[in-house]
Amino acid sequence: MDPSASEIEAKFAVSRLEPIRRKLLQLDARQLRPRLPETNLRFDLPDRRLQQTHRVLRLRQDHDSRLTFKAPGSDREHRHELEVAVDQADVMRQILEGLGFEIFFVYEKYRETFTVDGAEVMLDELPFGVFVEVEAGDLPGVRRTAERLGLAWEERLPLSYLALFDRLRQHRAWPFRDATFANFSGIPLLSPDDLRAEAVAR
Repeated sequence: MDPSASEIEAKFAVSRLEPIRRKLLQLDARQLRPRLPETNLRFDLPDRRLQQTHRVLRLRQDHDSRLTFKAPGSDREHRHELEVAVDQADVMRQILEGLGFEIFFVYEKYRETFTVDGAEVMLDELPFGVFVEVEAGDLPGVRRTAERLGLAWEERLPLSYLALFDRLRQHRAWPFRDATFANFSGIPLLSPDDLRAEAVAR
């Protein structure tokens, strides 16, 4: 895979996004996209070979639609990523299903995106928690931006949203498969401490 098609990022659980948003504005960050609802469809083959090899095939819909493929990189912050814009998400879904892929996980979130000092900062609200993702061209840039925002590097989460949700669902006996806001109606958001503890649990 083309080494230039890579993603270097770190994810942090936080209690509230407003302090991070204020800090971004103090750092003269520029808003790339306003807070938007986002729906993500994760695809795999019936034998779950993509999930078992830590690969991702995702169709995301927010202000536009994009098909994304991710594969493992050299460590937890590095991922190979290929992404293409899709004009007709419903048709792409039919194509994938026609090739034998199936949707095995749906997750929703609200995302607001900023850029500062060459890095992108995503403020994410998922049904079970609140997160900040920092992405840059190199790992020192990711760490530098995170620390400027007051995010402790040693507290970054080692799991994807899917992996974290799977652990939470298993340990808390949630009866539903998908991380949608409708499924979480009446369930309070988890604290950053709870999310971090779940992420590092064995």
